[in-house]
Amino acid sequence: MQTSRLRAFSAGFMSIVPLMPGVIPFAMICGVTAIKAGLSPQAAMGMSLIVFAGASQLAVIQLLAAGALPLVIFFTAVIINLRFAMYSASLAPYFQHLPKRWRWPLAYLLTDQGYAMTINHYLSDKPTADTHRHWFYFGTGIAMWGAWQPGTAAGILLGSTIPASWSLDFAIPLTFMALLIPGLRDRPTLVAALVGGGVAVLAAGLPFNLGLVLAAVSGIAAGLAAETLMQRREG
Repeated sequence: MQTSRLRAFSAGFMSIVPLMPGVIPFAMICGVTAIKAGLSPQAAMGMSLIVFAGASQLAVIQLLAAGALPLVIFFTAVIINLRFAMYSASLAPYFQHLPKRWRWPLAYLLTDQGYAMTINHYLSDKPTADTHRHWFYFGTGIAMWGAWQPGTAAGILLGSTIPASWSLDFAIPLTFMALLIPGLRDRPTLVAALVGGGVAVLAAGLPFNLGLVLAAVSGIAAGLAAETLMQRREG
């Protein structure tokens, strides 16, 4: 049993390794941005450890630098992180048998990359045994946490010494594209991706990052509609 757990954990950990070239620069950007916004190294690192969510970290840092109201900062972070509620709902059936001592740490470790690798693994032809499924997810979470925190620390320490010519921000969209492409397995998912991406571009100017939420909801609705239509045609 111990070997099965280790095998599942290792598989999850290694699934994240190919994404590291995009994850580490993303983390460094968060560290650099925090220092440039006037946060102390301790506060910047504390935010990374507590929040552990790159997109909301960047948004909060930018709002802090702009002197936004605390309520605006809070709701912006909540809206950006609403996607994790959808991730949690998707993973809940696989983890509902676990005690709270497992579910709470696993919730903290939830990331876009970890979710994508985990759900693709669970939906594959060779899923991990039911009793050890959470060990695969745990492996992805530890890999992401272990890359994110040192990456943020490196950004904090290097600060403005990182030349703009490095274009670290270019790694962010590449990371999410690497997650998207393997998930496009059929017509409904392709429709969902196209609609969600289109709405995200068109609604990018909405305040409080509402465009992200609108794009997610639109993509889900389009995917469900496409799946329903396909099932009716097959029926």
